[in-house]
Amino acid sequence: MSLSTIRRHVISCQRCPRLRAYCARIAQDKRAAYQDENYWGRPVSSFGDRRARVLVLGLAPGAHGANRTGRMFTGDRSGDFLIEAMHAAGFANLSTSRHVKDGLKLCDAYISAVVRCAPPDNKPKTTEILQCSSYLEAELDALSQLRVIVALGKIAFDAYWRVVARPDVTPRPRPRFAHGFVFNVNSVPALVTSYHPSQQNTNTGKLTPQMLAEVLSTARTLAEHQ
Repeated sequence: MSLSTIRRHVISCQRCPRLRAYCARIAQDKRAAYQDENYWGRPVSSFGDRRARVLVLGLAPGAHGANRTGRMFTGDRSGDFLIEAMHAAGFANLSTSRHVKDGLKLCDAYISAVVRCAPPDNKPKTTEILQCSSYLEAELDALSQLRVIVALGKIAFDAYWRVVARPDVTPRPRPRFAHGFVFNVNSVPALVTSYHPSQQNTNTGKLTPQMLAEVLSTARTLAEHQ
């Protein structure tokens, strides 16, 4: 499938009743700061450069971020933290990600997520993760120039081994998640890991701008030499 076809399938998806009900309720109740806005409230598609060599893989849309704006990592502090780092690394033309008409363009990068609907407490169920995996698989097939996947957090890290890495290339025992981990073999896209840019991580200093900059620099170097 083409990326535009995948997008249409994602937006109309009804596979996970719990997530669809939660997103619809959030879109109706809204946060006080956004009472005058119309929430997107539907599954959120990926976006970026169709010729990207780097895929940035997050967890899921934020309830009042992407679930409100309709674009991954847009409209919340996590999005601004990520896009600022991507801008500094040359992957984005803007340093902020506020709304779908803000003019943000990605270069050599594509942003996706393991789950396409905002989950309660940012904790999707295993069944919901598996229900959504076919969209990531389809995107991997469509992104013909892909060389590197940047996994933001453990759920994205786990998705790499489940969806991307074939059994014959997966080390045994499988590596444990750690910030800055790199896995690189010629037969599948390379993996670079980072803590997720959630406020829990960025506000406490667990993930700093410099740490994320180093991860993106590693991803660019791998993409250029794969």
